[in-house]
Amino acid sequence: MIPISVVDLPVETEAMVLAVLRSGMIAQGPRVAELEARFAALTGTRHAVAVNNGTTALIAALQVLDLQPGDEVLTSPFTFVATLNAILEAGAVATFADITTEDFAVDPISVADRITDRTRVLLPVHLYGQTADMTKLAPLAAYRGLALMEDSAQSHGATINGRAAGTFGMGTFSFYATKNITTGEGGMITTDDDALADRLRILRNQGMRQRYVYEMAGNNYRMTDLQAALALPQLDRYDSLVAVRQANAARLIDGLSGIPGLALPAQLPGRRHVWHQFTVRVTEEAVVDRDELSAKLTEAGVGNGIYYPKLVFDYDCYRNHPRVRIEDVPVAARTATEVLSLPVHPKLSGSDLDTIIDSVRKILGG
Repeated sequence: MIPISVVDLPVETEAMVLAVLRSGMIAQGPRVAELEARFAALTGTRHAVAVNNGTTALIAALQVLDLQPGDEVLTSPFTFVATLNAILEAGAVATFADITTEDFAVDPISVADRITDRTRVLLPVHLYGQTADMTKLAPLAAYRGLALMEDSAQSHGATINGRAAGTFGMGTFSFYATKNITTGEGGMITTDDDALADRLRILRNQGMRQRYVYEMAGNNYRMTDLQAALALPQLDRYDSLVAVRQANAARLIDGLSGIPGLALPAQLPGRRHVWHQFTVRVTEEAVVDRDELSAKLTEAGVGNGIYYPKLVFDYDCYRNHPRVRIEDVPVAARTATEVLSLPVHPKLSGSDLDTIIDSVRKILGG
């Protein structure tokens, strides 16, 4: 089976982890500080604040905005559930704009239509490794007086017009096992705002700046030095690994073009796509639907994934939730029935890529 993703840690990782173990400093310490500094350099932000996972990053970023009961966070309905769960955990009302199929992110036109007098935060999701259209969304948020947060869990190093994901507002990143950079579990919040960064650091440390001196109601959101030790060697080779992902994506686009009913992803003008996922759409013109293509690819030994099979609010636990506002989002609803992700990770061989292309062509024709 060609896997949909592979955890591939550099050989230096073992030595760095052992060094942390032997140091006796395994909680938050110098390796976390080093990772924060290097991630801030990667994104081009003044501050990067490490936390224990990507969901925590979302929650903490919302919490320091001091949202009040009834305040709304406007986001995408086509995302992982962590985006919605974080909004609810922060006590806000979740509202939704429709998406575009160009970048799978919120449509600026729909966003403008869905802003209300209670909207406090605009939270676009950068999906699959490419940014949302921040050239339109950031000015819109500023014009309407909204705080801007970016769910950048899948877009480490992605850019638009040379500006990185996580630099337009507060950025939140995930280092889950399958992400382009991983600590197993872990997250990061980026910001240029000194005051917000200070509050985030206090919040993650039980509300303490100094031991047993509490300045706010906080929590334990800290990352360990063991987690940071996993990520640091990956940063040394991150650009080269992204280049491999880009080359693999180009090979897939070339090999899969022209198949009826198969809409291919693209790196949009002015954007740097880091190809966390290579996500196609299986439209009505295809000879089989998305689910049948997925099943047949699995039978052929080609791993694949559906991210995501339903809109984020389309589950019983959210449909009657008093702080989840169900919206009419026809593009997102259709997209959830069409998307299928194919392997694009750096461990693919030329033979693997040929097998993926040949298998899809055999099933769909063309």
